[in-house]
Amino acid sequence: MSEETEKASPGQAEEPPRSLWRSRDFLTFWSGEAFSLFGAQITNLALPLTALLVYDATPQQMGLLSFLQLSPYLFLSLVFGVLVDRNRRKPLMLTANAIRMVLIASVPLLSALHILSIEGLLIIACLVGTCSVLFDVSWMSFVPTLVKDRRLYVEANQKLGVTQSTSDVAGPGAAGLLVGWLGPPTALILDAVSYLASLISLLAIRIKEPRPARTRAERHLGRELKEGVNWVFGHRLLRPLALLAPFTNFSLTSVSTLFLLYGVREKGLSPQVIGLVYSISSVGALLGALGSAAIIRRYPTGLIYGAALTGIYAGPLLLIFAGGPRPLMIATFILSLLISYFGSGLSNVVQLTLRQTLTPQSLMGRMNAAFRTLLFGGGALGGLCGGLLGGALGLRNGLVVLVICSAAMIVPLLLSPVLRLRAMPEPAKETATVAP
Repeated sequence: MSEETEKASPGQAEEPPRSLWRSRDFLTFWSGEAFSLFGAQITNLALPLTALLVYDATPQQMGLLSFLQLSPYLFLSLVFGVLVDRNRRKPLMLTANAIRMVLIASVPLLSALHILSIEGLLIIACLVGTCSVLFDVSWMSFVPTLVKDRRLYVEANQKLGVTQSTSDVAGPGAAGLLVGWLGPPTALILDAVSYLASLISLLAIRIKEPRPARTRAERHLGRELKEGVNWVFGHRLLRPLALLAPFTNFSLTSVSTLFLLYGVREKGLSPQVIGLVYSISSVGALLGALGSAAIIRRYPTGLIYGAALTGIYAGPLLLIFAGGPRPLMIATFILSLLISYFGSGLSNVVQLTLRQTLTPQSLMGRMNAAFRTLLFGGGALGGLCGGLLGGALGLRNGLVVLVICSAAMIVPLLLSPVLRLRAMPEPAKETATVAP
């Protein structure tokens, strides 16, 4: 496929973009996303606690629960990417959230009626994860339709990134209080209500989404999957982004998994202190997302991308040097994770904006699906490897190996052509199509 981009006419002056604060449709979508993200934090805590406290789940069943929630991202993202590119995105998002609402609401209901087993809970977790894949791939592809001016992509992704980071900071604490007050199954009702709020916000969006144009060739799942993968790995800028994506999530997840065990068993930190470390550290992601628009306006795009990923890869090094008095050790843990999470919050906005800018609408779903597969695949393997290394080498030695390998990723990062970008590139030109 061609990597040609549209060029502005010489001397043609562009009107300054309107702020998204004046876009009713985007603000409506954004508010619905906020409700959904905070509700998801409740499920992230209440669902495993329901398995553990209500159904006395074994460690193997708890591991299976976690796997079933994430496995749809690995196996279905690319297929859903084709589905998203063939259809309007808004109806797919409505369908995904409606099913998630019913599934989550069924847990407290079936539990109260004593007809829900641990096996049934595992099935519900897998189905919720499947709907989450469809919704994620759809909304990422819907934003460029909602935000027509490409110059506003950074602002849109910043706002959505801030909401995600805010829910990561405030969500777990609020979820813990609600689960303690209402009990694990009952607290899930609030997540079901959050999906209802998201449904209402999507229905309130007035923009008319065009039907995706049909290509001249007859549709074929295998060929369309190949087109999406070829677009990502055939593009001179998307390819290096894709190659580093799994290692980025591998670093974040493996370090987080092993640090949790290391902090509790080797350093004697209580669950409350561990929670405090993660909550304060998560502010880094919020600050990265909040400052992303101003940073992108002021500094070269490639420099920002490189600095953000360097923070992710090198930040964990401080973990293995933490020592001395207990307050100093805890402060070092927080600083280490805060640097890594700041890089994550900043890089999310930069990378998503680059991906949306470099991809035509006809391939947006498949591009996002390819990246979701790489990102979640790296995260799933990171959690697994973190546990295996800790068991084989000991918690501290395993953590040392992980953080050194993470820091070593700076070497391939320095070779990335993305670092040479001075500004956001011109948007990709749509491929030739015919109307259906």
